[in-house]
Amino acid sequence: MEEEGDDRGLQETGEGAPPYPHRGIGGVESFKFLGVHITDKLNWSTHTDSVVKNAQQRLFNLRGLKKFGLSPKSLTNFYRCTIESILSGCITAWYGNCSAHNRNALQRVVRTAQRITGGKLPALQDTYTTRCHRKAKKIIKDNNHPSHCLFTPLSSRRRGQYRCIKAGTERLKNSFYLKAIRLLNSHH
Repeated sequence: MEEEGDDRGLQETGEGAPPYPHRGIGGVESFKFLGVHITDKLNWSTHTDSVVKNAQQRLFNLRGLKKFGLSPKSLTNFYRCTIESILSGCITAWYGNCSAHNRNALQRVVRTAQRITGGKLPALQDTYTTRCHRKAKKIIKDNNHPSHCLFTPLSSRRRGQYRCIKAGTERLKNSFYLKAIRLLNSHH
């Protein structure tokens, strides 16, 4: 019989459910946190697959509204409120490190919605860029933000430019902070 403290990090839940780890995410391939699927390998395929699936379900509603004869402006508003909000949820955290395959799947949803609405819709890459730039400006203005110190201005003669660290990996290079700093530096 095992002693009480020797459960090797596993605990049984009520009703005879299988054990689960309660220290970190060890042994778990993926979990959902604040609506974002995070995997143990930190790739975004699980999340983008989920987002594409949810967005495609909403495309059904968009097609139904078009059959009822709604105007293109109303269809576009529906897209912006329901489908685009799903596609762009926490986009600054995950889009930068998505694979090309995942980005194409996401953009396919936008193109389908564009055909249905009959109007021009912004590409997801543009939405990502806009959100990164906006979020970076908010962080810079807020001295109490935990990431405020990552946006270090350069010397006075290069006003409006921010220090960018060298990235040793593609994952770091495509992260929100480095992307945001590059965007801020390119806008000055």
